[in-house]
Amino acid sequence: MEIRLLNEEDDIDAVCGIYAASWKSTYRGIIPQEFLDNIDKEKWREGIQNSELISLVMMNGEKMIGTASYCASRFISLKGFGEIVSLYLLPDYYGNGYGRQLLQAAVDGLAELGYTYVFLWVLEENMRARTFYEKFGFQNSGDCLTDHIGGKDLRELRYIYKIKSEV
Repeated sequence: MEIRLLNEEDDIDAVCGIYAASWKSTYRGIIPQEFLDNIDKEKWREGIQNSELISLVMMNGEKMIGTASYCASRFISLKGFGEIVSLYLLPDYYGNGYGRQLLQAAVDGLAELGYTYVFLWVLEENMRARTFYEKFGFQNSGDCLTDHIGGKDLRELRYIYKIKSEV
């Protein structure tokens, strides 16, 4: 597996497809099924092409299987924090340690940018993701926000991670 920065030659359709496939699998039973069934992978194109985000792709040979993006905090209240905006894998690759590798690459990218603290948002009902982030060392900050997705109000929880300094 190779993790590298997304570049101009990469197939944005493939990246959008990772988001769509992951949403349809991960959020089944959390986000209304009708919304997931009708999700258009184009929903993510603009965000992926946002120049303020740094995007990574995980390659299995020539096949793109995962993506993550990060940036400086988009929240004024967390100025000075790095933010992991997204982390998605194709469902066939869940449970093999690839998500952890991708998360580590995003954390390392934020560390290289000089951040000591990183945060991300995770849906409260997404216990698999919450467990994943907690095993990595992220801690629930107790902060939450409400998002409205597919006609349903969903709570997102903020998780914070302190990057370990190398001594």
